[in-house]
Amino acid sequence: MISTYDFRLRRTATILSVAIVTLSAIAAITGVLISFYYEPAAGGAYQSLKWINTEITNGLLIHTIHDRAGTLLIGVSLIQMVVMFLGRQFRSSWLTAWVSGILLTLTSIGLAWTAIILDWSQEGYWRFRIELSTIEAIPLIGSTLRDVLVGGGALNTTTVEHLYTIHSYLLSAGAILLAVVHLWSILKQEKEMKGELVAPELPAQKEVELT
Repeated sequence: MISTYDFRLRRTATILSVAIVTLSAIAAITGVLISFYYEPAAGGAYQSLKWINTEITNGLLIHTIHDRAGTLLIGVSLIQMVVMFLGRQFRSSWLTAWVSGILLTLTSIGLAWTAIILDWSQEGYWRFRIELSTIEAIPLIGSTLRDVLVGGGALNTTTVEHLYTIHSYLLSAGAILLAVVHLWSILKQEKEMKGELVAPELPAQKEVELT
């Protein structure tokens, strides 16, 4: 049996799950629109995004929505984990929701990280280099992982292409799939637990002695 408080938290988790799917869809749609004009190349990435922001109709709006949707996706995913924890949704029947939620949070962070260098700006370039040195320091797999991300040598067009592929195809598809699975699992569990809702207990009535 569950209390009204727990059920309300689970309903909040459902609302957040819908928001996560919506944000994932918005980020994906705006990303596709941007990809029509974006050039994944060291020399062309910055100029293509600048052109999108200044010359393409509603380009700046679409670009801004894409960035904000990605940022909000991270925030809402983290809040979702807190809500699920407070609602004591960590029992075995919520395994699918927990695993998909955690993977979704990591994927959304990965999307933001892979986008660092896609604008080929000075800030993004040097930030990526610093974080790349941290990755390279990982024992056993650091060097291999760096080569996969960078493309072997220095940061160049190959690096932008690799990060663009990971960002636009692998992580984006993964985020949408995980968001749908997470929503499905939350809805399924909420439906099963509606019958467990406990009505608030009323104060015990005092028996009136008959005289």
